[in-house]
Amino acid sequence: MKKPQFQKQKNMTRVLYALSPVFLTSLYFFGWRVAAILCTALCAAFVTEWIMANKRNGKVSYACFVTATLYALSLPPTTPFWIVMVGAVIAILFAKEAFGGFGKNVFNPAIVGRAFVYVCFPIELTSKFVPVFTGFPGGFARWSYAALSSAPETVSRAGLALADGITTATPMWARRDFGFMTDLSQLIVGNIQGVFNFKSTTKVLAAGSAGEVCAIVILLSALYLILTKTAQWRLMVSTVIGAASLSFVLRTVLGIDAVPPVLFTLFSGALLYAAVFMVTDPVSAPKLPSSQWIYGLFIGALVVFFRFKAVFVGGVGFAILLGNMIAPSLDLWIKRLTKKEKGVAKA
Repeated sequence: MKKPQFQKQKNMTRVLYALSPVFLTSLYFFGWRVAAILCTALCAAFVTEWIMANKRNGKVSYACFVTATLYALSLPPTTPFWIVMVGAVIAILFAKEAFGGFGKNVFNPAIVGRAFVYVCFPIELTSKFVPVFTGFPGGFARWSYAALSSAPETVSRAGLALADGITTATPMWARRDFGFMTDLSQLIVGNIQGVFNFKSTTKVLAAGSAGEVCAIVILLSALYLILTKTAQWRLMVSTVIGAASLSFVLRTVLGIDAVPPVLFTLFSGALLYAAVFMVTDPVSAPKLPSSQWIYGLFIGALVVFFRFKAVFVGGVGFAILLGNMIAPSLDLWIKRLTKKEKGVAKA
């Protein structure tokens, strides 16, 4: 097998730069196991693309590492390593290489990998979320949360161990199933931990996936991507507007209390992480400005709809995959409409 050759891509390198603070924040909140998850995903994605690139006499793209990083940071910090590997291989092999390599894929590879493991391994992907470490040095001095047999008070006092038999719930699960509203400041900063009571039982408030916790860091990364013209701001903004608009209409206008408030919708779960890093994928997103607005609005609204009506409380990945399906058609429809308007104007 040939020595790997790389297709250098400046935009992909800048995306990795933007993901670096997100990764470091996840280390602080969840410990060094996140780094092991990232390394596993990077190795699996690289080997898969290297093998396939050799078969078509191509090069390994830097996008491969972006896909692996996005995928790894979208996983819970306790995800088994073999599941991490499976999802990374699926992302590269079936969502990218099956279409001919970089630039030819229809679906966002990272989302495909994440959706695959979510559907195939729902227990491992939904039932083992953990709270974040707090204080100094936080997770930088720890490997990961450990499930030890201890009193519930241990969780809230030390933040080091989860007691056996105590249910954990992310902010979205906690609100939907137990009526508990996580403080907005916790969602913005990422300090998601603690305990709450529901019908005389103790529940642990757990954070979500590794990269989605701290909204401040994600927004700063978004600013970097926009200023360096690495990512299209229209896609980010339209996704947020779409989610905020439908959330406002359903809750405030129609009075549906099952839909959370707008700010909770925006800062909980993976919405911001996806809007900044995944909706903006230059290959699977539409290219025309009008199409990009429609695309983002569609995905943002779908996220809220899925959270309201679906069994799962997230829905971001499936919303993006549906958006990927209509992206090429959006560009085609806008082009045809523009031609018709020009034809009418000339007549």
